[in-house]
Amino acid sequence: MQAMHLISLTAGDGLTPPPWTDLMERTTAMAHPTDTSDSTFDADVLKSDIPVLVDFWAPWCGPCRMVAPVVEELSNEYDGKVKFVKLNTDDNPGISAKFGIRSIPTLLIFKGGEAVGQVVGFRPKSDLAKHLDAALS
Repeated sequence: MQAMHLISLTAGDGLTPPPWTDLMERTTAMAHPTDTSDSTFDADVLKSDIPVLVDFWAPWCGPCRMVAPVVEELSNEYDGKVKFVKLNTDDNPGISAKFGIRSIPTLLIFKGGEAVGQVVGFRPKSDLAKHLDAALS
């Protein structure tokens, strides 16, 4: 019978994380849209020091699931320049009504507490980037 040899992926003592753990954490850390709600919207969006893209969505919405990865990519590309938040319209009808959201997905871009851009429905990433760039200028 042949003996099996196991290779330890930990440092010598088995308690210390391997040296590449820190590198893995730094390279996989990415910006992600955060959730907002009727009760936190003012603080999360209207009082933000940087522009904010708000993704109005619902779990049952197919086009919302299509736009989510695009918003995720943009959140990484604009990290530190634009804040990205998601608002579930089913769970937060107050803010949705306040901004007249009738179709989802709707993306609103806020700057200085005011809506400065709107995209309704699924749009290519380049279209969304143009709206974000306009808010940054």
